[in-house]
Amino acid sequence: MELGYFAMPSHPPECGLKEGHDWDLQVLRWLDELGYQECWIGEHHTAPWEPHPAPDLLVVEGLRQTKNIRLGPGGFLLPYHHPAELANRVAMLDHLSGGRLNFGVAASGLPSDWAMFNVDGMSGQNREMTREALEIILKLWSDPAPFTYTGKYWTVTKPDTMFDFLKTHLKPVQAPHPPIGVAGLSKNSDTLKLAGERGFIPMSLNLNPAYVGSHWDSVEQGAAKTGRKPSRRDWRLVREVFVADTDEEAWKLSAGDMMGRMMSEYFLPLLGHFGFKDYLKATPDVADSDVTVEYCARNNWVVGSPKTVTEKIEQIWHEVGGFGVLLVFGFDYMHKSQAWHHSLSLLKNEVLPRLKHLDAGLGKAA
Repeated sequence: MELGYFAMPSHPPECGLKEGHDWDLQVLRWLDELGYQECWIGEHHTAPWEPHPAPDLLVVEGLRQTKNIRLGPGGFLLPYHHPAELANRVAMLDHLSGGRLNFGVAASGLPSDWAMFNVDGMSGQNREMTREALEIILKLWSDPAPFTYTGKYWTVTKPDTMFDFLKTHLKPVQAPHPPIGVAGLSKNSDTLKLAGERGFIPMSLNLNPAYVGSHWDSVEQGAAKTGRKPSRRDWRLVREVFVADTDEEAWKLSAGDMMGRMMSEYFLPLLGHFGFKDYLKATPDVADSDVTVEYCARNNWVVGSPKTVTEKIEQIWHEVGGFGVLLVFGFDYMHKSQAWHHSLSLLKNEVLPRLKHLDAGLGKAA
């Protein structure tokens, strides 16, 4: 098992945009120093609790301040970008990364973002646009011949050479392209089926482990369409994690601090508006009103001493049938920065060594 990080990035609404950006950079430096494998950074446009509209700005600055960690958007919201422009920008970003770039893509799930960009997310237009944009981007990177792609949403031309010297020339440094990651939320997720179908990295967002187990079925269904054999080692699980010296301290710093505040003021109300609280329930008979911060902390979060956290991660691994990378869900702890650094350090140096016997390639253990 490896460790990574998933940053929306999340900051309380009173936090300044530069102040939040600087905190995110500090965390990236810590992750690199501690030996975390990767970090994925989200894009949102109308969510004060998820305020970063351009993950590549954080990625490129983070690449300059780190040495080994892989960084990438998690992901670019494809309906809101012209695919030719994004193909060129990501290709350039890959060169600047020296081959450390991951390319995360997403369809966008916020109705307020849909409204800003005039995308009909209720009909699934955002998912159609995502598939079309990705198809165009991959074609621009892979097809050496000139072409015109006439799609439902975009028409893109790869022109022939003009005046002997004007031509398309931007391609990623990683061949055939940077690793592509996609995040899934719902049961029978189309996004995760796409991951299986195309061999992309599947990421399951921070839901109840009993629910997340169904996500691998979607990956396998997609893979069956193209005759692929997906590996559980590629599967990323996003989880809320806080490790402290004792269980009591970890609970106080998580449910009783910024993790609890973000969940109560933003994430739980957001899921409630979508009717998605079922995704957080350990059993279907739990009432929506009972899905509180404390409920999530007990049933879904990975919070406690190194010993407790080790046991919880191993339990989740067995429940879902094995996964390869645990992505720590990022929160803004600049007011208690050393506690957050200590948590990341304990997870890497004390918890992870105790989990080395878990081999995601084996699937469900006997």
